[in-house]
Amino acid sequence: MEIKVLGPGCAKCQATEKNVKEAVAESGVDAKVDHVTNLLEIAKFGVFGTPAVVVDGEVKCVGKIPTKEEVRKWIEKK
Repeated sequence: MEIKVLGPGCAKCQATEKNVKEAVAESGVDAKVDHVTNLLEIAKFGVFGTPAVVVDGEVKCVGKIPTKEEVRKWIEKK
């Protein structure tokens, strides 16, 4: 599983990355988490608000910090 946190590295983006990494660790799912900061790469996902989370190429949330519970729902359904 590949998870991307999209955002320039602001406090909200860092909080999103922290929640994603903690949710992955707690669920035991085998996933690679990347933080994409390049605005051109972020735009390729059709995302124009950050932070955003992409799971296996599917945009799951935009413009808000997801809770660990939300992230677990996205990754445990796979």
